[in-house]
Amino acid sequence: MQANSMCIACMIDKQEKQIRPFPDEHKKSDYMHRVLEILYRHGRTESSPWLAEQIDRLYEEFWGESEDYTEIKHQYNQLLLAKEKELVGRIRESEDPVEESIKYVCAANYIDFSAVEHVTEQTFEALLEKAALETVPQEEYRAFQQDLRKAKRLVYLTDNCGEIVLDKVLIRFLKESYPNLQIAAIVRGNDVINDATMEDAREVGLTDLVPCVGNDNGAPGTVLKRFGRQTRRLLLDADVVISKGQGNFEGLFGEGVNPYYLFLCKCELFVRRFGLEQYQSVFVKEERVNIMTGGADGKGELEKKEEA
Repeated sequence: MQANSMCIACMIDKQEKQIRPFPDEHKKSDYMHRVLEILYRHGRTESSPWLAEQIDRLYEEFWGESEDYTEIKHQYNQLLLAKEKELVGRIRESEDPVEESIKYVCAANYIDFSAVEHVTEQTFEALLEKAALETVPQEEYRAFQQDLRKAKRLVYLTDNCGEIVLDKVLIRFLKESYPNLQIAAIVRGNDVINDATMEDAREVGLTDLVPCVGNDNGAPGTVLKRFGRQTRRLLLDADVVISKGQGNFEGLFGEGVNPYYLFLCKCELFVRRFGLEQYQSVFVKEERVNIMTGGADGKGELEKKEEA
């Protein structure tokens, strides 16, 4: 999906803030012009995750390694692992554990140090507490169930640290409800912000539940053309794909994969894009989504496409 103008503006703003503490003004000016060059040359054709990866490489070229999120990732992984038993108990007591898990997975998608300027445990706890009160679109969920009953292979695209524990919970209940379904998970291939990698998958026990593979790159989203051949084949051969998170939406939308998108609207772009309030969730298959990116009031909307 081509990068939105708001996302391009956000990238520029983030880079300026990131280098602001550095003293060499001449070098900072050179850097920002190089950032603008990437956006000018590729912003009309590439997705936001692809652009972000190129800018990350440029940052390392100019300034060395970017901020290390290792401790933050470990902190949120452990926070969710400490809550896992209680949350699984809550979910198992519900009428439909798969449907209930989706609510918690969306709430946990808040843990995003790229889209959320100030991630706090307090806000996260509040979102998690009200997750059970949220609703999953019933028409969409019934279609999801029908697809799962027919499917042999499911691929789950993860997003961030911490929330990967809730991904594991949803996958566990999917395995229980659909025992013949083969499930694999894809994580980031390299460290990028607080996105989940194989290290995180091992830490939270996801690798003990299903096969997990890295996506062969460090884009903060799913950029299909950056996948290695085997990982790309795994994704394209799946009967059902669950794409978790905003970055995966921006990388995959319009690429022919037709996944079920599952995420929390966090930044202003997604709030406008879907016509929802901040921290409302989205669960919908791509073929039934029509994205309207702004009208006279500056707001977007999510509409169901008419059935053929």
